[in-house]
Amino acid sequence: MNNTKNQGKILIIGAGGVAAVAVHKCAQIPEVFKELMVASRTLSKCEAIRRDINKKYGRDIKIAQVDADNVKELAALIKKFKPDLVLNLALPYQDLHIMDACLETGVNYIDTANYEPPDEAHFEYSWQWAYQERFKEKGIMAVLGSGFDPGVTNIFTAYAQKHLFDEINYLDILDCNAGTHGYVFATNFNPEINIREVTQTVRHWENGKWIETPAIIEEGSVHFTFNYPTAGTKESYLLYHEELESLVLNIKGLKRARFWMTFSENYLNHLRVLHNIGMTRIDEVDYEGQKIIPIKFLKTLLPEPASLGTGYTGKTVIGNIMTGEKDGKTVTRYIYNICDHEKAFKETGTQAIAYTTGVPAMIGAMMVLTGAWQGIGVYNIEQLDPDKFMEALNKYGLPWQVIEHAPLPDKV
Repeated sequence: MNNTKNQGKILIIGAGGVAAVAVHKCAQIPEVFKELMVASRTLSKCEAIRRDINKKYGRDIKIAQVDADNVKELAALIKKFKPDLVLNLALPYQDLHIMDACLETGVNYIDTANYEPPDEAHFEYSWQWAYQERFKEKGIMAVLGSGFDPGVTNIFTAYAQKHLFDEINYLDILDCNAGTHGYVFATNFNPEINIREVTQTVRHWENGKWIETPAIIEEGSVHFTFNYPTAGTKESYLLYHEELESLVLNIKGLKRARFWMTFSENYLNHLRVLHNIGMTRIDEVDYEGQKIIPIKFLKTLLPEPASLGTGYTGKTVIGNIMTGEKDGKTVTRYIYNICDHEKAFKETGTQAIAYTTGVPAMIGAMMVLTGAWQGIGVYNIEQLDPDKFMEALNKYGLPWQVIEHAPLPDKV
C-alpha cells in the first residue's frame, strides 16, 4: 500500500452510534482527516451527524445515501468521492459487499466486526480471510476488527507480547459494563446483532482445541464473580467472541484463551423469556399473511442504542488479564481501560459502548492514513505494530493502564 498518495479522505459507511463517535473523533483531527463523507441507507441520520459536526467543530462533511448491500452502488459512490480509505461501520452482514466494492475500486478497507451471514447466527473470519489474495493482487490493505473487542483487546495482547512477555500462555478478556441507562431492557448496540451474539453456544480455546459450553441463558453456563477496577464485583459470563479466533492463530504460546462479559440477572431473565417465546428467532414466520423475522420485529420495539446516552451513568471496564513467561519467571499483567458514559455523551452524544468502539475505529483509520500501518492483503489488528495505536488511545479518549494481577483460575 502506497501512503504517499493519501489525500486524507475517508468514507464512513454507517450512521449509527459508533459512526457518530468515529466522525466526531475524525473531525477533531483535521490534519489527518482532511475530508469526510458519511453514507448510509438512512440519509436523515447522516444529516443529523453533519449538523452536529458543523455546530461543534465548524467543519463541513459530505453525506450520501447508499445501500451497503448493493456493490455497484457502493462502488459508484467510492469512485465519485475517491477516498483513501473506506471505514465500514455498517452491519456485519454487509462486510463482504463493502470489501467487494473496495476491491473493485482499489481502495483500502477497515472494519470493527467480522462477517456474519444474515440467515445464520454464526460469525467467523474465514469469509474475510478468503479475500487475502485478491487484496494482495489489487495492492490494497484490509484491516479487520478495529473496535474495542475485537480491536483494542487484540492490540493490548500484541503490546503485551512485544513489551511485557517473552510468551503469553493464558489470556482472559473481561468486558464489564457497569452503567445504568434506566430502561427495563435494552441492548447497547444493534439489538439484532447483540442478541444473536449472546444466545450462541459458547466456545473457548484450551490445549489446542475449542471447548464448547452452554450459552449464557442456559443452565450450566460458565460464570464467576470478578472484582473490576472502579466498577466493583460483577458476575462475568463466559462468551464466545470473534477476537479469540484470530488471537489463537497469531499470538504464539497460547494454551488457553477465554472471553468474559458481565450481564445482570434482569437482562438475562428478559432474554430467556424472549428466547423461549420465539422472539429471538432469525427465520421467517407468517403473521397475518405477511412474512416477518421475529428478531427484526423485536429490534423495532427496543430502544435505539444511539439514544441511550441521555441519562446513562456509570462506567465500562474492558481489558486483558494475561499470564506468561518473562525472563524465566511466570508473571501476570492486567491491561485495561475505564470509560465513563456521561463523559462520552458530553463529547459525542453517545454512550460509552459506542464510544469505546468508535474511537478505535478512528485510530485504526489514522494508522492507515498516516502510514503507521502499511501492507497489502488482509490483516487482523494484532498482526500490526501496536505502539502508535496504544499511544493514540491515551491521546484520544481511551487511556489504559497496566497493573500486576493474580492469575485467573483454570476452572471457575
